[in-house]
Amino acid sequence: MNERNLSAGDRAQTRRKVWTFLVLTLALSAIFYARIMHTGALSAGGGLGLVALMWSPGVAALVTRLIYQRNLKGEGWGWGETRWQLFAYLLPISYATVAYGVVWLAGLGRIGDVPAGLASRLTLGMLSSVFLALGEELGWRGLLVPELAKLAGFTRTALVTGVIWASWHLPLVLFADYNSGTPQMYAVSCFVIMVVGLSFAIAWLRLRSGSVWTATIMHASHNLWIQGVFDEVTIDTGRTRWFTTEFGVALAVVGLVLAVVFWKLGGPLQSEMSLRHAAPSA
Repeated sequence: MNERNLSAGDRAQTRRKVWTFLVLTLALSAIFYARIMHTGALSAGGGLGLVALMWSPGVAALVTRLIYQRNLKGEGWGWGETRWQLFAYLLPISYATVAYGVVWLAGLGRIGDVPAGLASRLTLGMLSSVFLALGEELGWRGLLVPELAKLAGFTRTALVTGVIWASWHLPLVLFADYNSGTPQMYAVSCFVIMVVGLSFAIAWLRLRSGSVWTATIMHASHNLWIQGVFDEVTIDTGRTRWFTTEFGVALAVVGLVLAVVFWKLGGPLQSEMSLRHAAPSA
């Protein structure tokens, strides 16, 4: 799907829809950025500010669709094929195992005991993670990816979405405690590379499956396994934070690999599948 397939009127409306979504997301997010940045902690207000912030893109997307469509079609509400949901769940476990495994084997960090309450984390924790991730994904992959895919190829869609997604997190990295304690520019660089790389994978899954749940499950699985399992089980040996967490080089390298792999897969997807799966019928 690209701009040549749309009439001039459709192209204009798609652009207006994208810009409306971005402006609404920024306006809503600014309210909760201010609260979190004032305290310097993601846990401000018992964490409710963070929950509201993560749902800002989703609310902005739903309002945008109501403004322009008078309905909520196009978000990808359908479940799709379960194989894609399973793949979305397992992919973060796979790349995290490789990234952290290399760190442990190289002696850059040490593996410790299994976190307490692991079973609860992987069940109830996953449900909580899905709820939070859905707030973001209704915006980034529910609206932004399929709308951008009408105007641009897969590469630009994934890249632009990734840059926006990463930038949306930066106030939390720069002005709150969403970081690992390494120098700020190092943390930002690693984080942005990782997020943009992940954007290629999640955009591909969204368009390939036609379901926003695929993107939500991958996002939720990443947050759960990286933050709640791998980071928790890794013992800092002095330099570990430079390599682990979402602000270390290990996951930045993973992001680059994912970007290349899904960039190659995205070419055929653009011409063969994006029109069918991203059309506003789900």
